Amino acid sequence: MTRVLQAGRKEPISGTTRSIVVFLHGYGANGADLLGIADVLGEHLPDTLFVAPDAPETIPMMPTGLQWFPIPWIDGSSEEESERGLLAAADDLNAFLDALMVDEDVLPEQVVLFGFSQGTMMALHVAPRREDPVAGIVAFSGRLLRPELLEDEAISKPPVILIHGDADDVVPPQSLPQAAEALQGAGWQDVYAHIMKGTAHGIAPDGLQVALAFMRDKLGL
Repeated sequence: MTRVLQAGRKEPISGTTRSIVVFLHGYGANGADLLGIADVLGEHLPDTLFVAPDAPETIPMMPTGLQWFPIPWIDGSSEEESERGLLAAADDLNAFLDALMVDEDVLPEQVVLFGFSQGTMMALHVAPRREDPVAGIVAFSGRLLRPELLEDEAISKPPVILIHGDADDVVPPQSLPQAAEALQGAGWQDVYAHIMKGTAHGIAPDGLQVALAFMRDKLGL
């Protein structure tokens, strides 16, 4: 049984929804953590609804933080618990996306998944396993989980832009080329990359500018 994800939202400036950006936050944060980016992006994407769901699980010993799934090297959980959490969260996110597209009357090709850190892990896991490709995946400062399964399990291959700070001490910068290699090896045609110079585990202005250009292009704006 899937869990219903609660989400914050920022309505399109134009008042008409022609596309949706779904923000997927990182470990220990919540949807509101990324929703503020909509204030920067909204003027360039006036017909875009921005939605930021909260991850489904609280974190032990961190009552205000949320997680999509446990991370063994942070919380001491087992690999089995992490795997179960990932699959359950994937079901939750799929149900959320299905309902969102019906409610807002948009097609998958009008939706971008915008992930950060653990949210990127979710986006790169969920989107390729959906029947219909989304417009694109913006993948900040994360990694591709279970790369060895991607070729066999990928159903759709939406465009991906991988963006990472070269001073990231949380998720290693080499996660970017590793993800790019796995995606291309699994048959992806549209894989782009951008390195944010001198940036730690975060989103720098140059990275956001590159992400915006990618989204405008893939949404046909």
